[in-house]
Amino acid sequence: MCPRLSRRLYVGYEKIAATLAGFWAHARRKFKEAEIAQPKGKTGKANMALNYIQKLYRLEIKLKDKTSEEKYQGRQEKAKPLLAQFYQWLEKANIPPKTALGKAIQYCKNQWHKLSRYIEDGDLNIDNNRAERAVKPFVIGRKNWMFSNTANGARASALLYSIIETAKANGLISFDYLMHCLEQLTNPGLDIETLLPWNVKLS
Repeated sequence: MCPRLSRRLYVGYEKIAATLAGFWAHARRKFKEAEIAQPKGKTGKANMALNYIQKLYRLEIKLKDKTSEEKYQGRQEKAKPLLAQFYQWLEKANIPPKTALGKAIQYCKNQWHKLSRYIEDGDLNIDNNRAERAVKPFVIGRKNWMFSNTANGARASALLYSIIETAKANGLISFDYLMHCLEQLTNPGLDIETLLPWNVKLS
């Protein structure tokens, strides 16, 4: 999901059985907008909110190389009380709802059960920036592939993009990987499993 579109929640997600998690990068972005709207050279409540969020991210940096269980424990011990303090601050903030800061606060309060969900599972991330970076090139160049104007064309494009991004995630150069696959697919009796990105080693 691209940064601009991520501000709108896809309502379809609310209709499935999956447990939904919010992402702090979105909340932080709204407070950054509120900070910019403040008088130049002055600090205010937007900075206070950003300070809370910065502390959450600092903890994640410390937990980066820990196991899932260690992340869970660290978040329960340190992130959970910090989140409680931040929510209490949000509740007490008396800001007009139509201001940039008011909108940021309301967004946080509305999404709080999702934003705080990451502390319940060590395998969850505090944000989805990695996914956004992966799809950003496609969002920027979306007008270049408007030929995908049928369901089959869109499906073919989605499959190709998934293959390319999965290859990147496994440390492969996309072009070299695709060339390798095309060459190997001409071999009779090929086991397709051997062409999966995590099974391919290219020198």
